[in-house]
Amino acid sequence: MSQQDNFVGGFLLGTVVGGALGGIVGALAASRIQSGGRKAKSALPQDSDNLAFGEFDDTDEASIEAARLGLEAKIAQLNDAIDDVRQQLGGINGHSEHPWENPSRVD
Repeated sequence: MSQQDNFVGGFLLGTVVGGALGGIVGALAASRIQSGGRKAKSALPQDSDNLAFGEFDDTDEASIEAARLGLEAKIAQLNDAIDDVRQQLGGINGHSEHPWENPSRVD
């Protein structure tokens, strides 16, 4: 019975302490968001060049192309890693290297 009493007491203490800490952190975060929201710069370009929807500056196209190339390289690395792991795990868990070949089938 003593363990059950300790559980209830610990649960209630954790609720009170967690609620107090959550309230403090929430109040600090809210005040930072309110004060920082006025000073934050917009992510949108501020120059007067009006671009139509879907049109980009040359710098935007270059950065998009660089990002695309970087992502393609990372995808290639991930594909190589997946292939390596697949080869290492080859016959583990009853999965053969060639799943289309059924060894129990007799021709």
